[in-house]
Amino acid sequence: MTVRRLLFTITAVFLLPLSVQAQGQSPEEKLAAMGITLPALTPPIANFVRSVRTGNLVFMAGHGPTRPDGSLVTGKVGADLTIEEGYAAARLTAVSLLASLKAEIGDLSKVKRIVRVIGMVNATPEFGNQPEVINGASDLLVEVFGVPRGKHARAAVGMGSLPRGIAVEIEMIVEVEG
Repeated sequence: MTVRRLLFTITAVFLLPLSVQAQGQSPEEKLAAMGITLPALTPPIANFVRSVRTGNLVFMAGHGPTRPDGSLVTGKVGADLTIEEGYAAARLTAVSLLASLKAEIGDLSKVKRIVRVIGMVNATPEFGNQPEVINGASDLLVEVFGVPRGKHARAAVGMGSLPRGIAVEIEMIVEVEG
């Protein structure tokens, strides 16, 4: 192998991925390109905090679907809401989670991995499509952080009721840079 070819190979293997990564958008830039603005945070309505960081893990409290005007998406999926409306509520909940996460860590580029998502769907007893509803949050996280950073372990379960009648509540565990 010639020196020139060796240098090309080293450049291709080591430097090209760095330049491609540098051209990529930050999570905040991806959100802006999608037309998503992270909401301003209001104080929690009870005796808890939105997130707790221990080491490189951030444990996110349960968040619900809050619209930009501050109103909540309420109702039972399978009775009051369709799967598509539940999906949109889960996506909106993921936006709220990202706002709280950014407040905790300062910059969403510090996210190493979305580790786990726990999605709870306010649903009728016979409703069985909770995964399709929680996909609203999972899909957004993968859009914002890509693969593998946005892919996560997940639970999607049905609930007989949720606080204040919200359609969805989601908790999240995130690994961040040290």
